[in-house]
Amino acid sequence: MLDVYDHPTLIDGESTLPECLGSLSRLPGIDRVVVITAATDAAIEHEAEDRVREMIADFPQIDALVFGAAEIGSLHRRLEQLEFADMLPGITLHGYGAVRNVGLITGAVLGCDSVLFVDDDQVIVDSDFLTRAEEGLGAAVDGKRILAKSGYYVDEQGRHQSLVDPHWSNTFWHLDEAFNETLAIVDAPPRMRPSPVAFGGCLILHRDVYSAVSFDPWVARGEDVDYVINARMHGGDVFLDGEWRVGHRPPEVPSAALRFRQDVYRFVYEHRKLEFAKSQVDLRPVTPESLAPFPGEFVGGSITWRAWATAWLRGLADSSERKAYRKVRGALRREVPEYARRNCDNYFAFQRRWPIMMERIWEDVALQSLFTGERTIDRSAITGRFPPVRPE
Repeated sequence: MLDVYDHPTLIDGESTLPECLGSLSRLPGIDRVVVITAATDAAIEHEAEDRVREMIADFPQIDALVFGAAEIGSLHRRLEQLEFADMLPGITLHGYGAVRNVGLITGAVLGCDSVLFVDDDQVIVDSDFLTRAEEGLGAAVDGKRILAKSGYYVDEQGRHQSLVDPHWSNTFWHLDEAFNETLAIVDAPPRMRPSPVAFGGCLILHRDVYSAVSFDPWVARGEDVDYVINARMHGGDVFLDGEWRVGHRPPEVPSAALRFRQDVYRFVYEHRKLEFAKSQVDLRPVTPESLAPFPGEFVGGSITWRAWATAWLRGLADSSERKAYRKVRGALRREVPEYARRNCDNYFAFQRRWPIMMERIWEDVALQSLFTGERTIDRSAITGRFPPVRPE
């Protein structure tokens, strides 16, 4: 099974990771860095891990641990011993939410008061990045504790909003405009305020929230914005800090149609989750209106027909990806709603077990040796790493 990401790094291609590591290496006071390595296909996961280790070797000043296939195997075996085998599908190196859950588990095993996420296409642009990350965390604002906080992404010109060039094919899909409108609202004073959006590559979570609320392993993309929804359902909020930022240097998206497809799965799924929460006495209802303009405009009841119309219009406008957009229209008939129905049930079952699991593994001695690097693994003995045997 192939995992779909916005802009994966080719095994033998250029990577954004060295620039990210270089910016981290210049930060004062940085502690351990855990580099979680995910591959688009299980067949190349060992190669991907080796490539990441090669890049990290250029920054010996960083105390880094690469968390790859061997580590996830050890983690799974320990969770099975603790009778959490049912949780394994949501704690993997496949998909945005599942990978971030591995990061949260790392924090629990090491007993961390907070977990800070930085993605490989981010560059630290402020020397006080870590200080700003911790400012206000755990404090109360208007009766609400700040337990989850996000900063901004900025481009090389320091802009945090996207340049938008509206196209007629997006008549029913003004996603970038809605996102900019949301940022304009939360960008106003005060410095920290509850936000309907978050940026996963500039996100810090306090132990009181990350040990209680998981990322959703089944959301196709946008797991950071989805975390806002999950936190609200459980009585919390994610705050946006107007004075905390990180540089964003993403490569070009290889396929607009593929990204659109993931967004369609994502938004139909979010709509299903919001509707499900209304029937649950232990969840706080979250309405699309409370998330407006973004993602609210894309998680309401109109999402299915808007997605279908946009796929049709984009297919007319872009002949090179017309077939891909046609497939999206076809998937909207059955595959997309079925995915939302099935995995909505999966997520809430997973989430209800999450706090119990996190309490059991908090500072778990058996896992600590894995996450601190005390337990070494002979990677040459792992299946897939043996050199091929060629007949003479």
